[in-house]
Amino acid sequence: MPMEASAPSPASGATYEFKETSMPRTLLRSAALAATIAILGLTTGCARTRDHKGYVVDSTLIDTVAPGVDNRESVAKTLGRPSFVGQFDQDRSWYYVSRDTKQILFRTPKPFAQSVLIVRFDDKGNVTAVERTGMEKVAHVAPFGDRTPTLGSKRGFFRELFGNIGRVGSVGEAGGTADNPN
Repeated sequence: MPMEASAPSPASGATYEFKETSMPRTLLRSAALAATIAILGLTTGCARTRDHKGYVVDSTLIDTVAPGVDNRESVAKTLGRPSFVGQFDQDRSWYYVSRDTKQILFRTPKPFAQSVLIVRFDDKGNVTAVERTGMEKVAHVAPFGDRTPTLGSKRGFFRELFGNIGRVGSVGEAGGTADNPN
């Protein structure tokens, strides 16, 4: 441990007394505490996050919906409002969708469980079919490269930014304004 010398006492002449200093020990402890807090702060961001979105599936309630027995009212009372309704079949299909995802840090969430319950109705509102699907319907859609192709001219950033300077409202070109029609 570091020692610190004190001034010689007048009675002893040239004798020195040494005493321990607590400055380096306190500094070491605070540095260790700061390092521990920093490591804990960085590693908590690496935790895996799980999320559930959509309908909360209750298998006993789903099993009670039967074709030929139930109608729209009884399905709405049993299962609640659907996640969404079919757009192309005049409200004959109700979809109850739920999805569980996991995510690490700022990465894209990845689904690990999905459930889609489809309840189909006839013209009178009676249940005709009940279907369940899961992860087999999940599709990964990859975007087309870094840019989306567009039609038209390929102008750079500065040309887009400064391209109209001097052209707005000039004589002989289309584009007069209400206060200056020429």
